[in-house]
Amino acid sequence: MKKQLLLFAFSALTLASCEDEDTQAYEMDMMKGDWKISKTETISGKDDKTVIDTYTPTGCEAKNNAYFSTDYSTSYTEYSGTGADCQVAAVSAGTYEYNSETKDLTIKYKNESPMKFKMVILTSSEMRMKQTSDNIDMNGDTIPDAIYVSYKR
Repeated sequence: MKKQLLLFAFSALTLASCEDEDTQAYEMDMMKGDWKISKTETISGKDDKTVIDTYTPTGCEAKNNAYFSTDYSTSYTEYSGTGADCQVAAVSAGTYEYNSETKDLTIKYKNESPMKFKMVILTSSEMRMKQTSDNIDMNGDTIPDAIYVSYKR
């Protein structure tokens, strides 16, 4: 009886750890590839609902994209120019850490401080992240406001 109980406990533990790894791999597979910013919103830190400001990229800035790979590498490409004459202005490369259980994402580009986010939405066509570090008060209520960044494929 003890052997059966021990075998059951070990099997349950193994299945639980595999499930976490499967979720991590599945979400990283959805995250991989190029993403374009569709909008950036500043949301009140007081209620985490009231939109203070919304910014939608236009022109060459609408070509800016983030790239995530399943080997934990990432890059961000910025474009500038006028009209149809868009050129790569800068490329930041680095690494990221993602925890599918807590939905915490940390991006570290070379020569920059780490940026921390909470994954709010992650599907094969949409990604929305809440910035959780370096937030400031934008509406004067002395409570740091949150930046939400939405991406589309």
